[in-house]
Amino acid sequence: MARAKTKTFQTETKQLLKLMIHSLYSNKEIFLRELVSNASDAIDKLRFKAVEDKTISKLNNDLKIDVKIFKEENKIIISDNGIGMTEEEIVQNIGTIARSGTSSFLENITGDKQKDSNLIGQFGVGFYSVFMVADRVQVLSKSVYEESDAAILWESSGEEKYKLEQSTKDLNGTDIIIYLNEDNHEFAEEGRVKFLLEKYSQYINFPLNLISESGETNRINDSEALWLKPKRSIKDEEYVEFYKFITFDQDDPLLWAHNKVEGKNEYTNLLYIPSKPPFDLWNRESPRGVKLYIQRVFIMDDASHFLPLYLRFVRGIIDTSDLPLNVSREILQEHQLVETIKKGATKRVLDSLINLKKDSFDKYKDFWNEYGLVLKEGTAEDFENKELISSLLLFSSTFSEKETPENTLDDYISRMVEGDDKIYYCVADTYQAAANSPHIEGLKSKGKEVLLLTDRIDEWLMTGLMEYKGKELVNVAKEEIDQEVDKKVSESDQDLLTKIKKHLGEKVSDVIVSSRLTDSASCLVVPKNEPGAQLRRILEASGQTMDASNPIFEINAKHKLLKKLKDLKGKQFNSFVDFLYDYAVIAEGGSPQDPAKYLRQLDKYLS
Repeated sequence: MARAKTKTFQTETKQLLKLMIHSLYSNKEIFLRELVSNASDAIDKLRFKAVEDKTISKLNNDLKIDVKIFKEENKIIISDNGIGMTEEEIVQNIGTIARSGTSSFLENITGDKQKDSNLIGQFGVGFYSVFMVADRVQVLSKSVYEESDAAILWESSGEEKYKLEQSTKDLNGTDIIIYLNEDNHEFAEEGRVKFLLEKYSQYINFPLNLISESGETNRINDSEALWLKPKRSIKDEEYVEFYKFITFDQDDPLLWAHNKVEGKNEYTNLLYIPSKPPFDLWNRESPRGVKLYIQRVFIMDDASHFLPLYLRFVRGIIDTSDLPLNVSREILQEHQLVETIKKGATKRVLDSLINLKKDSFDKYKDFWNEYGLVLKEGTAEDFENKELISSLLLFSSTFSEKETPENTLDDYISRMVEGDDKIYYCVADTYQAAANSPHIEGLKSKGKEVLLLTDRIDEWLMTGLMEYKGKELVNVAKEEIDQEVDKKVSESDQDLLTKIKKHLGEKVSDVIVSSRLTDSASCLVVPKNEPGAQLRRILEASGQTMDASNPIFEINAKHKLLKKLKDLKGKQFNSFVDFLYDYAVIAEGGSPQDPAKYLRQLDKYLS
C-alpha cells in the first residue's frame, strides 16, 4: 500500500468552517440530512452516466443508501453505491471549501448570508457540516470507472490538515465514517438517527436503510413523495390520507391544489385548506406556513415566506430544486425565487377558492364561515390580488334579508339598475342593528340594495377597497350619500335647525334636514373624511390618538317627534333636543352620556 500523503489546508480554512457552521446552519442535526443528500446525488450521477456509458450500466441496479450505527464505538457510517470518486475528485469535491478559502474569498464575504452561502461550493458546505458533531471523519471512495478494488481514503479532523492514502473497497461508491465527539453521543443512538432520517430524508429517490449495531436493517423511506406523482395518477383518497399524515388532522381537508411549475424556475406545490381552522388562527405571530422540501429533502416546517399572512391557514408542501440545501429562514427572506413561488402559490389558492365558490357554493359558505374574516385581511395586504380577493367576499344584504352572508359584490352589481354607480353598505355591531339602521331607510324606500356589515374590521375593509369594478363603495352613515337630493329647506324648518344647532353647540358640526330618514326621527352622520364608529375603535385600540368626533345631526322634519319639538320652548325645547340626540346615539349602537336621564325623559314623553 502506498504511503499516506498529508496535505495542509490553506490558512483560512478554520475561518471558513466557523462561518459555515455558525452562519449557514441552525442546528447540528442538519449534518445527517446533508450527507444523505450528497449520497443521493452520487447515485443520481451514476444513473445519468449509465445512460451514456454502457460499460457501467450493469452497476445501475440495487442502488441504495445505508446508515450504520456503532453505538459502542460512538460512530456512524453513511454508505452509497453511487458514482464514487477518484483521488483527484475527492480533493476537488471535498476540498471545495479549502480551495475556496483564499484571501480573495474572504474579501468577498459580505455578511449577507444568501450571497455568502452561494460563494461556498455546495458539496463542500454539505460535507463539512459533519464537523459540527465529529472529532474525525474518514471518506472511503471507489470510482465506478475503477475496475480493480483500489480505492482512496481521505481523513481529516476539520482543522489544518487532511490525509490521503490508497485503500481497497469491493464495490463502487462512498463510505463516510464519522467518529462523533464527546458532546454528540446522541447521533449514535438508533432512535435518534431513525427520527432524523424520517424527518429529513423520508422521500429521497432511493432506498434508505438504517442498520443497527446488531445488523438489523430497517427501510426508512417506504413512503412515496405524493406531490411528485402526476395528478392524473392520484386518487382523492390518497390526497386525503396524505393530508392527514402531514398535519395530524383527523378531519378531511376542505380542498387541495396540486401543481408543478416548469421553466426558468421549477417547483411543485401541494396545498390544502383544512375543514376547521387551527386553534391559534388569530395569533398572527404563531408558527405557520408550509413544509419546505428541496429535491425531496425536508428543510423546514412552517416555511412562512411562501404564502401571505392572510392565507396562514393553508397547509401543505412546496418542493423545489432551485434553492440551496443550506437555506435558512434569513436567506428565504431575500431569495428571489421565494417571491416567485409565493406569487404562484397564492394565485393557486385563490383560484381554487374561486372554483369552489362557482362549483359548490354551499361548500364555499362553509369555508367563509371558518376563514372569511382572515381572508378579508388580504384586501389590504395583497394589492396585486386585491380585486380577486374582493370577488371572494360574502356579505349579508337587504336583498335576501338573511343574516347569513351569501351575497358577493358581483351579485350586487348584477342586480343594479342601469346607470347606478354606487355600492351602498351599512356597518353595525349586529345584523339586526344594520338591518334596522335609520341610515338605510331612504335607500330601502327607493328599492336600493344595501350590504349589511357586522365584522369588526368591515369598515376598515371597505374604506381600503374604495371601489370594485368601477363602482364606488359608499358608507350610508356618511354625509352626502345622494348628491341628487333636493336640499331646499322651508323657513320654519331653517329656524328649527338654527335653534337645535345653537343648543347642541360643539357636540355636532351641523344640523340638517335628512334625505335618508323615512321612519326614524333623527340620526347622526359622520363627515365624509372622518372614520366611522367601528373604524375609530380599531384605530384607538391600535394606540392612535383620535380627535373628538363632530357628527352631523340629521332630523326627519316630517316625523311626529319633530312636529312636537316645534311646539316647545325654553328648557322643554332643549331637553327634547337632548332626547332626540340620545335617540340617534342609541340608533348608532352607542350609549347616551347619561342613560338615567334618557330613561326619565322617555318615561315622561310616553306618559
